[in-house]
Amino acid sequence: MGELKRHQPSMSIDEQVENLKTLGLVISDEDYARHILNDISYFRLIKAYSLGFKAKNGDYDEGVTFEQIVELYLFNANFRQITFAEIEKIEVNVRCRIANYFAETYGVLGYMNSENFVDEEYHRSFLEDIKEEVGRNSKAPFVKNFRTNYEGGDLPIYALVEVFSFGTLSKFYKNMKNTDKKAVAKSFGIGYTYLESWLESISYVRNICAHYGRLYNAKLSKTPILYKEYSQQGIGNNRMFGVLLCMRHILLHDKHWNLYVDQIEALIEKYEKVDVRTMGFTDNWKELLEIG
Repeated sequence: MGELKRHQPSMSIDEQVENLKTLGLVISDEDYARHILNDISYFRLIKAYSLGFKAKNGDYDEGVTFEQIVELYLFNANFRQITFAEIEKIEVNVRCRIANYFAETYGVLGYMNSENFVDEEYHRSFLEDIKEEVGRNSKAPFVKNFRTNYEGGDLPIYALVEVFSFGTLSKFYKNMKNTDKKAVAKSFGIGYTYLESWLESISYVRNICAHYGRLYNAKLSKTPILYKEYSQQGIGNNRMFGVLLCMRHILLHDKHWNLYVDQIEALIEKYEKVDVRTMGFTDNWKELLEIG
């Protein structure tokens, strides 16, 4: 193991601007740069959105401007917000269909029985997770109602799913029996192995959105299994476009999906310096995303 790095001393806003100029970043309006860096941290803005503009630990490529970096940040912020809204639809839809199927098949408290799942240890961990999540939501009126007025104080599955995180929802589906997974996936017109993979990946993207993270030019660590028709076109599964294709299939009957596609197009046109190829977008991206 090599010698550990030392933390750099903090810099004032003025020092941050001077440091960027020293690294070759073109800053034509220093007051604007100070204003931005007072609202968006140097770490969040510069460290994340300088990728592709400079060599690691090197100077900026010639002609790169501060405004270009801000433009990427603003594109990402807007793209993240509109994408989060689509993920919310998926989350609500999947909660509903899993809860409806599970309650009808195993009863409203059937989730408590490990025999209704594949992995007993996984189920035990799930029960610990929901105990914590119910505790965090203990003041919600519907949680208080079931805990106070019903025998045992347990929440029925149709109420319990409303306190699931998307991650817990994904894990719940993953531990269901294959026949049960197939039934839920069939309601979306999707194979269960695909849906399982997609939910895990979309959950990961959702967490990036929730923490104001970067989707632009990001390699995703939780990758979905893509249909062969996409992989055969050279579309990768570790960039955001691959996840959007999966979201399209889950929301295939959502009449508002194409409005979301139009919003993406409007953002690309507004922020001209953005290169969506770094997100896995193809030249015919809109044709692939739109529902005809």
